[in-house]
Amino acid sequence: MNQENRRKCDILLLGTVVTMDSNNTVIDNGAVAVRGATIAAVGPAWELQKQYEAGETLTLPKALIMPGLVNVHTHAAMSCMRGLADDLPLMTWLQEHIFPVEGRLTGAMVYHASLLSMVEMIKSGTTSFCDMYLFADDVARAADRSGMRAWVGEVLYDFPSPNYGELAAGFACVEEMAQRYKNHPLVSITMDPHSVYTCAPDLLVTLKEKAVDHDCPYVIHLSENKDEVETVLQRYGKTPVNHLEALGLLDERVIADHCVMLSAEEIALLSRRQVKVAHCPESNMKLASGVAPVPELLAAGVTVGLGTDGSASNNNVDLFAEMDMAAKLHKVHRLDPTVMTAGETLHMATMGGARVLGAQQEIGSLEPGKKADMIVLDLDKPHLTPMYNIASHLVYAAKGSDVAHSLINGKIVMRHRQLTGLDEKEIIAQVNEMARVLTGKR
Repeated sequence: MNQENRRKCDILLLGTVVTMDSNNTVIDNGAVAVRGATIAAVGPAWELQKQYEAGETLTLPKALIMPGLVNVHTHAAMSCMRGLADDLPLMTWLQEHIFPVEGRLTGAMVYHASLLSMVEMIKSGTTSFCDMYLFADDVARAADRSGMRAWVGEVLYDFPSPNYGELAAGFACVEEMAQRYKNHPLVSITMDPHSVYTCAPDLLVTLKEKAVDHDCPYVIHLSENKDEVETVLQRYGKTPVNHLEALGLLDERVIADHCVMLSAEEIALLSRRQVKVAHCPESNMKLASGVAPVPELLAAGVTVGLGTDGSASNNNVDLFAEMDMAAKLHKVHRLDPTVMTAGETLHMATMGGARVLGAQQEIGSLEPGKKADMIVLDLDKPHLTPMYNIASHLVYAAKGSDVAHSLINGKIVMRHRQLTGLDEKEIIAQVNEMARVLTGKR
């Protein structure tokens, strides 16, 4: 192709391309061409350099280009509670420590704390996340400022919320958010009952109706630990999963967070109903909730993505760390080194997460026509040398700090580990000041 006949693209990325497509295609000396918000082409570097004239070229001496990671369960604003209450049982941690602090939160606090998590996510390779929390409009506002792709929902309970007050106002709140972000290019809205044990049946059903009306995901904590299951059994005579089934709520739009305590029959039921599962191993380990039966869920055909949960129970939102932990946890739990292979775990953090969010046609792999959400890792590191197996390296050796560049929706949000749209130092200072207010130390 003559020089003057080359097509134009905004950004050309050069390196080893890990596409995560259906064939797990890897292109050594590859390239990805980005035009606008979209991937224009993926292929050998020599071919794309011949075909495209790039406004900017991103590369490194040893670059690996891959889809941005997808975090399917977060509470971004809980970054302000990192380390506030550790080494406690889930219900004690939640009811005696987290809920009281949340009662002192304001929308401004949630906005700044959410931005802090977004800084951490971008710098560790996450480009999309699904968040359920209080003051969700402020979380969405932070996501819009950060340039991240986000699914955001206001969590509703039976009891009054520090954000909207009584439940009736909560329903109005989620309706307003659904309308406000209806056509947003990066922020999507979800309907989020907190859990079966904090939401009456009418609340669970009403939010599901709203999820159907707005064609959006229905996100709920489900069967997270033994105490939850026993509480729901005593209250309704059914496990949390079977309670939702009896209410007619289980279907393909449900994202069930945690799913630690499941019977074989419940796994089969989730598969039949096409429920999606968010697996959060580090949080489950730290709160001693148990080990989710992820190998069994995957074997049953359930779509599973990887989530970090909030920084109050993890205590980070680094999906590279989560991948490493997820793979190793299931091996040691089953005394079987063959379960949860590196390839399966990497898939959960990319295409698996995209499918959980119903976004597999837009994100999760590097293919022409998909959104240009991708990260570039610097492989020129001692802990990444030598490299025999790419999936193994990404799951067991790579760190979030190895991410050098990040693109979301075709925009460079981090270049050479410097954020392009957020003031990291200012955000850190804001949250440090906020922590003094929350703990009464000012």
